[in-house]
Amino acid sequence: MGDPLERLGSETAMGLESTIKEELCMEIDPPFRENVATAEDWRKALNKVVPAVVVLRTTACRAFDTEPAGASYATGFVVDKRRGIILTNRHVVKPGPVVAEAMFVNREEITVHPIYRDPVHDFGFFRYNPDAIQFLDYEEILLAPEAACVGLEIRVVGNDSGEKVSILAGTLARLDRDAPHYKKDGYNDFNTFYMQAASGTKGGSSGSPVIDWQGRAVALNAGSKSSSASAFFLPLERVVRALKFLQKGGDSYMSKWEAVSIPRGTLQATFLHKGFDEIRRLGLQSETEQMARRASAQGETGMLVVDSVVPGGPAHNHLEPGDVLVRVNGEVITQFLKLETLLDGSVEQKIELQIERGGTPLSVQLPVQDLHSITPAHFLEVSGAVIHPLSYQQARNFRFQCGLVYVSEPGYMLFRAGVPRHAIIKKFAGQVISKLEDLISVLSKLSRGARVPLEYISYMDRHRRKSVLVTVDRHEWYAPPRIYTRDDSSGLWTAKPAFQYMLPSSGVNGEATHMEHIHQDNHQELTDGVTSMETSCEHASAELRSRDETGIGSKKRRVGEDLSSDVVVADCSLNETGEVKLEDTTAVENAVLRDYQGATATAANASIAERVIEPTLVMFEVHVPPSCMLDGVHSQHFFGTGVIIYHSRSMGLVAVDKNTVAISASDVMLSFAAYPIEIPGEVVFLHPVHNYAIVAYDPSALGPVGASVVHAAELLPEPALRRGDSVYLVGLSRSLQATSRKSVVTNPCAALNIGSADCPRYRATNMEVIELDTDFGSTFSGVLTDEHGRVQAVWGSFSTQLKFGCNTSEDHQFVRGVPVYAVSQVLDKIISGANGPPLLINGVKRPMPLVRILEVELYPTLLSKARSFGLSDDWIQALVKKDPVRRQVLRVKGCLAGSKAESLLEQGDMVLSINKEPVTCFRDIENVCQALDNGDNGGNLNMTIFRQGREIDLLVGTDVRDGNGTTRVINWCGCIVQDPHPAVRALGFLPEEGHGVYVARWCHGSPVHRYGLYALQWIVEVNGKATPDLDAFANVTKELEHGEFVRVRTVHLNGKPRVLTLKQDLHYWPTWELRFDPETAIWRRRVIKTLDCCNS
Repeated sequence: MGDPLERLGSETAMGLESTIKEELCMEIDPPFRENVATAEDWRKALNKVVPAVVVLRTTACRAFDTEPAGASYATGFVVDKRRGIILTNRHVVKPGPVVAEAMFVNREEITVHPIYRDPVHDFGFFRYNPDAIQFLDYEEILLAPEAACVGLEIRVVGNDSGEKVSILAGTLARLDRDAPHYKKDGYNDFNTFYMQAASGTKGGSSGSPVIDWQGRAVALNAGSKSSSASAFFLPLERVVRALKFLQKGGDSYMSKWEAVSIPRGTLQATFLHKGFDEIRRLGLQSETEQMARRASAQGETGMLVVDSVVPGGPAHNHLEPGDVLVRVNGEVITQFLKLETLLDGSVEQKIELQIERGGTPLSVQLPVQDLHSITPAHFLEVSGAVIHPLSYQQARNFRFQCGLVYVSEPGYMLFRAGVPRHAIIKKFAGQVISKLEDLISVLSKLSRGARVPLEYISYMDRHRRKSVLVTVDRHEWYAPPRIYTRDDSSGLWTAKPAFQYMLPSSGVNGEATHMEHIHQDNHQELTDGVTSMETSCEHASAELRSRDETGIGSKKRRVGEDLSSDVVVADCSLNETGEVKLEDTTAVENAVLRDYQGATATAANASIAERVIEPTLVMFEVHVPPSCMLDGVHSQHFFGTGVIIYHSRSMGLVAVDKNTVAISASDVMLSFAAYPIEIPGEVVFLHPVHNYAIVAYDPSALGPVGASVVHAAELLPEPALRRGDSVYLVGLSRSLQATSRKSVVTNPCAALNIGSADCPRYRATNMEVIELDTDFGSTFSGVLTDEHGRVQAVWGSFSTQLKFGCNTSEDHQFVRGVPVYAVSQVLDKIISGANGPPLLINGVKRPMPLVRILEVELYPTLLSKARSFGLSDDWIQALVKKDPVRRQVLRVKGCLAGSKAESLLEQGDMVLSINKEPVTCFRDIENVCQALDNGDNGGNLNMTIFRQGREIDLLVGTDVRDGNGTTRVINWCGCIVQDPHPAVRALGFLPEEGHGVYVARWCHGSPVHRYGLYALQWIVEVNGKATPDLDAFANVTKELEHGEFVRVRTVHLNGKPRVLTLKQDLHYWPTWELRFDPETAIWRRRVIKTLDCCNS
């Protein structure tokens, strides 16, 4: 796996002028030294160098500054054996948290820790324990920057293209190349020359030593140009200086490294070296050119010119692009090395710069800033987001001021609001955000579920602020917010709690303040913003109200006591005022209610069905946290239309397809067509077979006006739709506008046949759907009604995957009608009281229904085909008599692994009858399964099947499933582990080794990323101990220690077993579980094992 920054992404041809310049550079570089090295000399040099070169396997545990989270290979080499110091590139050491190992040529592997990464130039150092290398004789590589010259024959020794040890030959062609530009929003080196050679290095060779025939390192390999064989090397002068500072920290390796400060100065200005010909065009006086040529080294061809200045830096408003640098503190400076030496020696002091601007001499005095002070060494991690002060690197790329609040990774909370990577947060909850501490202060005052505005700017659209609404996580999707701080002594980033979210009661007060602010500043968004804020407050504090009514009541009483302690006259005036307000409020509510009812009734050109059904429609926006992408869910963001099927004072229920609400571990927001309000919803039921979910909402959150205009649709499960029936297709557009059309049913019983996706996820099986002659396209969902607006089917979205060839696939969706009888049956059980486990809905525990199903995937076959398989005329006549329309028989496609039918039914079996009654459609089987709940035959079906020419009677067991979906997940070493979900079991295979737990996802920058434990496989053993279920897996993993190598046995979906090892990292990747708590209707996070504790 190559290093992500190995290749240049934006190198372009410079034209004739550039070609001439390069030829001139070739002529004036130091004279060619005749190469007298023989093959024997090179062999000796390489024998000395190769043992000191190591393969670095690095894992960036978090996105930070210019680097994303990820795992990569690179190269380094030993420059101080006694102290255990390895030199490599900055983009290998990483600016943020990194875990790395070095492997020597004899396959000895050791842990290395970062001790320094230069803020600007592409070099950094790791340290290791030299005593850990027991079987290799090696020597450090001497750094000799003075030996570099044009024409020098070199060898690049390193891990090129993952080949462990690769030796590439080349010749230094240039010593004064501009620093390569890698990307516009990532790391770039500047204010230095680079060397160039045609050595053809590729990914993985970052940090390789560029050696001469004497075995000395003359440069450090840094990058390459993908369109040619050119490689770019960093000069070593500043590397040697930094190494000397590190060596002063101690004479030998110490377990506790003493952090060393390396002085680095900056003006926050970027210079380029331009030739005299170009500088003359900028207005350079001829006298200045003559003086510069005389004062500089022989062969000097140019001077330093200001290329850019970072806003807010020392040079801002003093230097401008195009300024020619003449002197610094009276000394003529034409080379980067001299300038940087002077700056590094003048940190926190003032220097005098003499420049020429358009031919006019100017003199400015500038303070030299400490470069480390504008290099971030801490970050805030909240809801998966990484936020830190804007670094000098990115400030230079984006032309923003250093230290602004920068989003390196948006995580979940900010991604949900639409905040992108590289955003700069300017305002949050009405407060100006100028530094990270401001953001932490505002966040600490918010409660879970709070919704507050955020303003940000992006470098892509820097002159325009964007405003979004951020929702604080109500569920415990992520660990509490933490601040990570870099510790150069240990090479680790230490974490501490940033703050604790306030209790919901405090959050209500806090949100009221923010709502008031919105009211003052954004009058046009009053309805949406304020209303959604209020309902969010109520929703976030629902749990507190249900648990702490006494506390709230006492608070109200205290307010009343304070008021009643006034004089009688004041008390009377208070009551009178209160009555007047009440009357005004009631009048306003009645007026608003009339307005909404009138608007609904007089909708232009609306059919009766549309007018009746519009107040029952709801637009869904669903977000799935990356920390729990369960059950193969294929996206983080879904839209869709649902219909209200129940609405009372205490509970509202909405039905929607499962391509909109795919899993229960999600955040659902509901927008109502009848009233402009957005409130949260909670998933309460996911049907295990049918393509629909039921989501609950709190009617009191709608307010009195909203609760009165919103109502439930009338369901019409019977009679079933038939071919040729006229229906009205009604749904919502993204702008919440009701849209309808009259259509005709072309097929009321179309059997679905959706294949399994590459990553198994829910797919509709054993379902008959309704097809229409015309609809609104594959993205429009809603309901099918009769002419009176009674719902006969949910027009829902289905997910499928189209495959092109062997390795290419693409997600698609289509819409069909789901008969409403299935929704009606479950709704009746919820309202009347079911026999399943209780679930807290709006503060009230309600028993939820269980669904008895035959866990067998079936498909219909025409009776004409069945006759060819040998089915008798008697059975064909019986099946035709039972269902003269379909004329089909159901066949077994496969049984779900682990089901009671798995060992009884076989692929190809024809299901003829159940309990002596002929079966022709999926609903027949559903009906007999439901009838078992009222019987006493132990949940078994008496089935008559036709198998290979014989009729067989079988007693087949059924399975009982709830509507909760997956409610528990464990994150271990960065992989998301769950019990095998139905879509996986539908493949018909579970490992023989006690089934095992299923890896659903993995995280970038985690140990499983580093060692290749990816998704779509079962973990069946850990260190030889079986892990048949999550409990066993948790018990095994909590015994594992930090830094311990773990042996993992896996079985892939294709049945292929594998054994791999990985190193557990509890510092950055603790083991934790997320579990849904039906008592509180909240997803709770519990740490199983971290570096500080064993269990919690």
